[in-house]
Amino acid sequence: MPIIVNLDVMMSRRKMSLNELSERVGITQSNLSILKTGKAKAIRLETLETICKVLDCQPGDILEYQS
Repeated sequence: MPIIVNLDVMMSRRKMSLNELSERVGITQSNLSILKTGKAKAIRLETLETICKVLDCQPGDILEYQS
């Protein structure tokens, strides 16, 4: 898939665990893990917005397109 999810990079930069992010975003650790590993087929814009707020970043910091 040409969309790369760099969620783990941003979490590392913010020194935030998967558990803490899932609690602050309001989604389960398993769903967040699916997103983090790039296995998700879609993400709700509302969820992406909340992740960006919590991690203080832009959507482009998390999602990357590679052909």
